[in-house]
Amino acid sequence: MRYLWALAPLLAATGAHAQEQAPPASPANPRADDSELAKQLSNPVANLISVPLQNNYDCCFGPAEAQRYVLNIQPVVPLSLTKDWNVIIRTIVPVIAEGETIAGQGSTSGFGDITQSFFFSPKATHNGIVWAIGPVFTYPSGGSRRGTEKWGAGPTALLLKQAEGGLTFGMLANQVWSIAGDEDRANVSQMLLQPFLSKTLPDSTTFSLNSETIRDWHAKTWLVPINLSVTHIFKFGGQRVQIGPTARYYVETPEGGPHWGARLTFTFLFPKGK
Repeated sequence: MRYLWALAPLLAATGAHAQEQAPPASPANPRADDSELAKQLSNPVANLISVPLQNNYDCCFGPAEAQRYVLNIQPVVPLSLTKDWNVIIRTIVPVIAEGETIAGQGSTSGFGDITQSFFFSPKATHNGIVWAIGPVFTYPSGGSRRGTEKWGAGPTALLLKQAEGGLTFGMLANQVWSIAGDEDRANVSQMLLQPFLSKTLPDSTTFSLNSETIRDWHAKTWLVPINLSVTHIFKFGGQRVQIGPTARYYVETPEGGPHWGARLTFTFLFPKGK
């Protein structure tokens, strides 16, 4: 269970490239403008600065059926490398509070291991297809109770397709191996698979269905949650924030793993020129 924080669903939502779908919205049509932002948020490598705050609750771990709360702080920063290429830096900083999973063990709270991905993606898209590839790294900031105490690295990739009517589907994946760290701790070999499907309405409401499946190759276990979420963009003064709940059910977990969970995400948007 030391890898559960990695469920950050990197996909609060998944989706489309706004410039491929519609012309820029006019100031007289803020709903259309918000809809285009929602489509960009559905694309993990869109050219849009955002800061999701993902509040995750899961139950029930271990013999004591403990509860776990994880706040994932997930800034997404796109940078222009050349006239043809962007690099999108996606960071996940988990803050964990977990109850007592085994009697006498005690509860724990603090940072988990940090994950940072660097997606290299072409600026041009064709037929609504977006792709990106790059490295992913993990940093042992979680200590002995909340992390692996290992430095990790591996590849990450994304492929998605935007169809007509705000429909998007695709896959994000990565594989991390431990490369250094505490020699007394188990080595890491972990794969993340995130298939996704989303539908964005003209009023910026987005319905999403995804999984954040983790395969632990050493332990030979699967963690397979199914997430169903709905989000909407709200405006507070001059600040746009996408807010939405997620219901989560685990169709497969390791022994002592969670049964169900919920999520509430607040994504602060910083579109260019806004």
